[in-house]
Amino acid sequence: MRTQLNLFLTALMFYTRIPVPKTLEYSPERLNRSTRYFPLIGLIVGGLGAAVFYGLVQLFPVSLSVFLSMLATILLTGAFHEDGFADFCDGFGGGYTREKIFTIMKDSRIGTYGTIGLIGMLATKFLALQALPVYTVPLALVAGHAFGRLMPVLVIFTSQYSREDELSKTKPIGKRGRNSDLLLAVFFGLVPAALFPWQLMAVVLPVSLLITFLFKKYIERKIGGYTGDCLGALQQIIEVLFYLCLLGGKGLI
Repeated sequence: MRTQLNLFLTALMFYTRIPVPKTLEYSPERLNRSTRYFPLIGLIVGGLGAAVFYGLVQLFPVSLSVFLSMLATILLTGAFHEDGFADFCDGFGGGYTREKIFTIMKDSRIGTYGTIGLIGMLATKFLALQALPVYTVPLALVAGHAFGRLMPVLVIFTSQYSREDELSKTKPIGKRGRNSDLLLAVFFGLVPAALFPWQLMAVVLPVSLLITFLFKKYIERKIGGYTGDCLGALQQIIEVLFYLCLLGGKGLI
């Protein structure tokens, strides 16, 4: 039990701004194993967003409540995945070689591709959420954040880390652990999504797997594998896709 608590706290430390005990020790192996709790971190982040939305919508318009709930989740994670998405857009949009892509993603300044991509992604997320039936938004936030973090775990387990070495500006990144880690991640990622009608999930799951497969093939062709920025970008893409699927099938919910 203590081992699992340490793995969970490790995931919490790297993927959120939630304080953890200063005595928590870091090791690459522990970070790799902590990927099992990545979708669980999504449940926590989405839960905060859902709580903020539910509380604010009692007083304010739906659109403002959605906006502030999104802001709350970004603050909780320190814009961790949004930053990865912007870097991905800049790197893969402006780089034509593996080395150039890494150099651009290393740059802490955001470029044109990153700015446009980030605005487009956040706007799409906002418009999709505020168009959903009000009573489904909290559950959509919880399920979307958890499910969106499952697909990067699948990439970790089916691809290889493309080493940046001295070019890296990011924190250490979790790599493939044990098969049991993947199974637990699948559990945490799919359970909240299963609360929606099966007809919706019959669309969401295969479409998400297809997008993940195409994304993986693309980054492998360009840089030989994944990086932290690639995983952050995929998390954002799948989360937005989840909301769009819910919106397209809102007649079922």
